[in-house]
Amino acid sequence: MMETMMWTRQQKNVAIASYLGWTLDAFDFFVMVFVLKDIAATFHSDIKSVAFALTCTLAVRPLGALIFGRLADRFGRRPILMLNVVCFSLFGLLTAFSPNLTSFFIIRALFGIAMGGEWGVGSALTMESIPARSRGFMSGVLQSGYPTGYLFAALVYGLAYEVLGWRGMFAVTAIPAILVFFIRRNVPESPTWERNATVKRESLWGWLLQNWKLTLYFVILMTAFNFFAHGTQDLYPTFLQTEKHFSHKTVSVIAIVYNVGAIIGGLLFGTISERLGRRKAIVVASLIALPVIPLWAFGSTAVVLAIGAFLMQISVQGAWGVMPAHLNEISPAHVRATFPGLVYQLGNLLAASNATLQLSLAQRSDWSLATSMACVVGVVAVVIPIMIAFTHERRGKPIAIEPLDTNPDDPELSPNAHRLV
Repeated sequence: MMETMMWTRQQKNVAIASYLGWTLDAFDFFVMVFVLKDIAATFHSDIKSVAFALTCTLAVRPLGALIFGRLADRFGRRPILMLNVVCFSLFGLLTAFSPNLTSFFIIRALFGIAMGGEWGVGSALTMESIPARSRGFMSGVLQSGYPTGYLFAALVYGLAYEVLGWRGMFAVTAIPAILVFFIRRNVPESPTWERNATVKRESLWGWLLQNWKLTLYFVILMTAFNFFAHGTQDLYPTFLQTEKHFSHKTVSVIAIVYNVGAIIGGLLFGTISERLGRRKAIVVASLIALPVIPLWAFGSTAVVLAIGAFLMQISVQGAWGVMPAHLNEISPAHVRATFPGLVYQLGNLLAASNATLQLSLAQRSDWSLATSMACVVGVVAVVIPIMIAFTHERRGKPIAIEPLDTNPDDPELSPNAHRLV
């Protein structure tokens, strides 16, 4: 924390804007997980059918990462971040006016495109603007915006749902557009992007082709990460409502508790990764989930479930809290707004079936929803530590235009530095 006191005012503004961007984006996404049952009732459908909207949102996020990422690599991080915020706020608002289930799916898909762009652009702007020694801490802060958005959604659901209804809750998601005024007035462009704006750059597709092993590896890794996150978050309120029969206020309180745990986890392990290393921090955080599963999925009371969910999200977001720094550190500047977000969102695409998968497992077998969620989480909590061992890390290294440039003092910056060997 003392390190942030040495930041310039502009660096602090960049951190605030990027954190709030991801927070408000996540708020819009997670509003939906609390009202699946109510949307289904409005459109005379079932929860499983409505949950397909979650799949739509997740599935198109790679397209958003590609579109907004390439725009940010070409025209700058700051203006594209503003455009991104306007887009996801607009589609969040339009969701409230969906006349039928088909239009609802279309609007949530358009929101998914906008949502897919924010993380890559915001994390690139942040990591290129702050001191290298602060990346781990800021990585945790940035990623904690996701559970913070979930927490805000839980608060709105608990305090205002009876007044707003599900349509009113989506109308509230237009508020994030105000963030554009803060960014325009207070946030500077990335100094790394400005220094290299006129540098001749390798094409994205050429770079991805040259580094196809790295790209494929991170897509698979981020698929596991996204099953870890969405497998513990998206259907948990529905599980509490339908299998535990808790009131909406009890569900809201439990969601607030576990999102506090998520924020703590992201900050804790993001900061720890600066000393322990990115890979070791991810391994430790992921393995915490295994002994917590019985409390999280099979607890008999609201208190036990809340404790289990709190610890589970420390694990999940603890692992996630390291990834913004890790992915940005291994990416060259000319694809930094694109590559981290693209592999993240391609992982989302492959994990987009999570909600329908968990519901299908529960419906087509003798399993409960609790059992199907536990199985998914148990598998990925083991897969992530195994996979993370196969990558290098560039913790504390300078963020330059091209990490593949030769440097006799840094053996990692070799022609094979971005290849898994």
